[in-house]
Amino acid sequence: MLSLRGVGKKFGAIQALTDIDMDVYAGEVVAIVGDNGAGKSTLVKILAGVHPPDGGTIEFEGNRVNIVSPADSKELGIATVFQDLALCDNLDVVANLWLGRELTHGGSLDEVEMEKRSWTLLRELSAKIPSVRTPIASLSGGQRQTVAIARSLIGEPSIVILDEPTAALGVAQTAEVLNLIERLRERGLGVVLISHNIADVQAVADRVMVLRLGRNNGDFRVADVTSETIIAAITGASDNAVTRRAAKTAATSMVTEVSE
Repeated sequence: MLSLRGVGKKFGAIQALTDIDMDVYAGEVVAIVGDNGAGKSTLVKILAGVHPPDGGTIEFEGNRVNIVSPADSKELGIATVFQDLALCDNLDVVANLWLGRELTHGGSLDEVEMEKRSWTLLRELSAKIPSVRTPIASLSGGQRQTVAIARSLIGEPSIVILDEPTAALGVAQTAEVLNLIERLRERGLGVVLISHNIADVQAVADRVMVLRLGRNNGDFRVADVTSETIIAAITGASDNAVTRRAAKTAATSMVTEVSE
């Protein structure tokens, strides 16, 4: 559904991303992991149209596209749920789900239809929301995340990007959000999950893509990789002073043997 090749982004003298390759397929959860400063947020903002890339190509459903604004991303069918959720605490669930795209009938808000569609969507996602008329301020962190994700589905996107959806959530709330991610996959959507939590990634992701210092540093099938391998790719454990010294020693020994 989505393919990135050689995508880069620079902010002044800082090269945030360099030659990033990425693929997202329908009905698949792709996790993007990496240490702070690895470039995860920059990549998300490029896909969301917040930051246009400086180079490389982006293809959506086989066609080359330019994403230079949030409107471009939305029109393609890419929905992004940022970490801050951007919900209005003083409004209820229905008002938040339809904020900016309210349904009207006879020149006034069609509250009945919006409430009906809200219940239908939340049931499809197996969401644990007590009432669609409950103010957002009264919901738990997991329930708020559910509302934010459900709102992204109003426009019927093909790809949903979730930026740290389980950050600062308890065990039960995290499980609720992970179940919701599985519902998105079952709907045939491509899901891009940004997370620091390797356990969450291994619980729901099909593939995990590692970013390190703004570059690709591994693309693994979750079923075939251990958490230790993922962490090693994140931290660069396979490229440190000890391994470089060992490689140098081995190279020196080889040269010596050849000369002898």
